[in-house]
Amino acid sequence: MTLEPFTVAPIATKVHLVSVLIAALLGIWMFVQPKGTLAHRATGRTWMVSMVVAALSSFFIVTKDPVVGPFGFIHGLSVAVLVMVAAAIWAARAGNIRAHRRFVIGLYVGAIIGAGAGALIPGRMISRILGYA
Repeated sequence: MTLEPFTVAPIATKVHLVSVLIAALLGIWMFVQPKGTLAHRATGRTWMVSMVVAALSSFFIVTKDPVVGPFGFIHGLSVAVLVMVAAAIWAARAGNIRAHRRFVIGLYVGAIIGAGAGALIPGRMISRILGYA
């Protein structure tokens, strides 16, 4: 294991990775803590901000397989994350907790677990950090 791939990465990649790690860890905490509390709302806001930062920072990371300009298929996920974050916030503020829960679980499963699994593919930065590139 080595942090060299992270230390030499562009700032956008560093911001993206740190925000994703924060979202992944906070997401686990959000699933186990009581819902509707002040702590839930504060942690949820931090989680939402980390998801937005992860999505926005991805647009500054150049893909090796561009589809439209410098953007690849994975950038479509970033657009979906931004839309779903907005929808989750709207649903919570409207009192539609069932829809809020669905959006948030969808975000966690799709963006954190799904994209996270893709990030583990050999040759990606995470695989180099973990030493199996």
